[in-house]
Amino acid sequence: MGGVPVRGRAVGELLRRWRQERRLSQLELSARCDVSTRHLSCIETGRARPSSEMVLRLGEHLQIPLRERNEALLAAGHAPVYPERALEAAALAHVAAALRLVLDRHEPYPAVVLNRWWEVVDANAAVPALLDGVAPDLLEPPLNVLRLTLHSRGLAPRLLNLPRWRAHLLLQLDRRIAATGDDRLRSLRSEVRAYPAPAGEGPEPSEPSEHDTVLPMVLRVGESTVSMFSIAAALSTAGDVTLDELTVESFYPSDDASAGVLARLLPGATAAGTRR
Repeated sequence: MGGVPVRGRAVGELLRRWRQERRLSQLELSARCDVSTRHLSCIETGRARPSSEMVLRLGEHLQIPLRERNEALLAAGHAPVYPERALEAAALAHVAAALRLVLDRHEPYPAVVLNRWWEVVDANAAVPALLDGVAPDLLEPPLNVLRLTLHSRGLAPRLLNLPRWRAHLLLQLDRRIAATGDDRLRSLRSEVRAYPAPAGEGPEPSEPSEHDTVLPMVLRVGESTVSMFSIAAALSTAGDVTLDELTVESFYPSDDASAGVLARLLPGATAAGTRR
């Protein structure tokens, strides 16, 4: 189905589309939510208006993102229950401090905090050294990692395994669109898919090398080459829309040579790779 468009739809239609996206029958969902199949059918067809508690229960079992749960509540005539605050807000100060600690402690390796649209919310001091030569307009906020990586004036010319890394990013984008139904992500997909495809890219991602234990991002940095893999982490118990949409992506060197290069690139590092 390619995601669930949510705006401008009746709540029953929204919930039905989410159920279909999650590949659940009415019988399966009703059993999980402890509600009769008949009542669920009435909700989906508009013959019954769900309570806010029912919308939230269905949203939980359908794994609907918090932003879209709020929209479903509005569609059902109820007030949203999940706040959306800036990360700088006092209520989020402890989480923001924890994220900053994660970024700082990850140096000399790069790490970023991204929002739903792959925009950089925060980054550690190891990131800027990898961006040398990127067109200034691509670095203007909000800095979008997909544009930055795949654009011909971004990192793409220095990505030594661009076809495979591009296929990986586009697959992640498709999965997030399916998970969220977000129109901004659809627009982003149309944009980045229109960038010139690298030579050697076929309709399917190329086969991994027998030497790869994980898919690396192989980047030329000056006269050196850095090979990195990433680990993404998210808050598992977020009750705020902003926090629900954040991801911390931490990059690790794939080999000792890359570890040495990253250590030397960190601002203030000595020749041995440690900070002054």
